Amino acid sequence: MSAMTMEELSKELSKIDFCMFNTSDNGRINCRPMSNNGDVEYDGDSRFFSYENTRKVSEIGLEPQVALTFTAPPSLLGKPGIFIAVDGEASLIRDKAQFEEHWVKDLDRWFPDGIDTPGIVLIKVSASTIEYWDGEDNGRIDVHAADAVARGVL
Repeated sequence: MSAMTMEELSKELSKIDFCMFNTSDNGRINCRPMSNNGDVEYDGDSRFFSYENTRKVSEIGLEPQVALTFTAPPSLLGKPGIFIAVDGEASLIRDKAQFEEHWVKDLDRWFPDGIDTPGIVLIKVSASTIEYWDGEDNGRIDVHAADAVARGVL
């Protein structure tokens, strides 16, 4: 079994627009589709724009542990698609400079005043583990350990 690298997984994640974003509320799991707009970094961070006054933002405030699930369809040549499950911690960002850094034009549909839309927030999910399956390979990456190896600590 060959293992995917963080860079390879980030490349796969950036090709998948929508995921199921899962939060917790008193032991109950709540799921909703969210778009990462291809904004996935090499280190496993994903970002999502939202309105502040939503249930998901309230739930993140109480319990920042979240899960993201991504699915890509099979290729035209018949290679199976990939399934990716991310376990991580969400943080809420209200800094317009960071909004600007991660803004893409397609977001104007949902946030008509762009980064100046009242009540906008950026949700950053920092992965702790990522599991993947693609029909030929599967694996798990501990993001913190992978980061330590990349920095030469381990």
